[in-house]
Amino acid sequence: MTAAPLRPTQTMDATRPPHLLRALFDAAIASAQPALVLPPHLPALPAGRLIVLGAGKASAAMARAVEDHWSGPLEGLVVTRYGYGVPCDRIEIVEAAHPVPDAAGEAAARRMLERVRGLSRDDLVLCLVSGGGSALMPAPAAGLTLADKQAINAQLLRSGAAIGEMNCVRRHLSAIKGGRLAAACYPARVLTLVISDVPGDGLHDIASGPTVADPTTCVDALAVLRRYRIDMPAPAWAWLESGEGETIKPGDSRLARCETRLVSSPQMGLEAAARLARSLGVTPCILGDSLEGEAREVGRVMAGIARQVAAHHQPVAPPCVLLSGGETTVTVRGQGCGGRNVEFLLALGVALGGHPGIHALAGDTDGVDGQVDVAGALLAPDTLDRARALGLVPAGSLDRNDGHGFFGALGDSVVTGPTRTNINDFRAVFVSG
Repeated sequence: MTAAPLRPTQTMDATRPPHLLRALFDAAIASAQPALVLPPHLPALPAGRLIVLGAGKASAAMARAVEDHWSGPLEGLVVTRYGYGVPCDRIEIVEAAHPVPDAAGEAAARRMLERVRGLSRDDLVLCLVSGGGSALMPAPAAGLTLADKQAINAQLLRSGAAIGEMNCVRRHLSAIKGGRLAAACYPARVLTLVISDVPGDGLHDIASGPTVADPTTCVDALAVLRRYRIDMPAPAWAWLESGEGETIKPGDSRLARCETRLVSSPQMGLEAAARLARSLGVTPCILGDSLEGEAREVGRVMAGIARQVAAHHQPVAPPCVLLSGGETTVTVRGQGCGGRNVEFLLALGVALGGHPGIHALAGDTDGVDGQVDVAGALLAPDTLDRARALGLVPAGSLDRNDGHGFFGALGDSVVTGPTRTNINDFRAVFVSG
């Protein structure tokens, strides 16, 4: 059993916390749909060709929005996650693996680089970039293989490294990221439209910045690998230590005709949820769009804030909803499959101990929490009691990093299916009083 999405014809009742929380989650996702946010940013017709390239979980839906609102000729190729494709007439859609890359993604990345060879100043490359692009367009640097990238990526995902740290490594082991795609397009003009899924909306971190300058260095990448004790093949160490893996830096002349526009972000999703909450008589309090750290620790901190609201009406009085976004991490030590949203929620529940006035939802706006096709879960005051009645030990499930197993057994998973967008994690904690 999973939580069903809110239908437009349903009455939204703020006295039913699970209903309210799911409605807020749906509002955040709806605010970031490419058909809504992308058309106002489309450029004028170029004198030469328009080539559309893209990568990410939203890229196919972004490509469809381009086709629906573009009157001139165009051609292109975008790569998205398996199951996230959208039929297009003139732009080729390729599906590939995420979060660990595969051969389909590698082939698509190589073909993108081939497509931009020999462009002129009259041509325009329209890049559609969204979260997930790092894994979806792997183009291993010289001397490295896809197997090397897969092994390194899998280790980083389990290490507890922050997304910025992971993407620093990815950029420096790539032939297409870290501004290299834009450099390959020179002297054509490049316009990149971005749906952000990273804390702080750092453009060099979204899909590892294929069309923007990168301020980080090979030295930074090596520091990340050593910090998390990542086992690297010898060619990868040599590539980074020699400096050959250096990315395109700010001020590079090949980026002079590049422009990037942020068309949707985590903050915009939180604001959409806040508007809905306010319209239902619930006071929203946005705590931040870029919360990071170990998911379980963020959960414990959020429990403390929620208790303060319930007991002392600070920093806001109930009924209210505490909204936050960002990207936490999970250091997988147990036999579970991780999932930062369910880990956050389980830690929150354990810390609250069944507080009678607090409900919560945590979910990834792309519909995938970790490596499981489940967006997240719902937490209620009776969650722990129901779990124990089934023989589950909440703290034990947390120790095993088994949040998905825990909430799945209770029927409290939130399943959206492919949302075809991605503005990172969404967390809502409702305090009734």
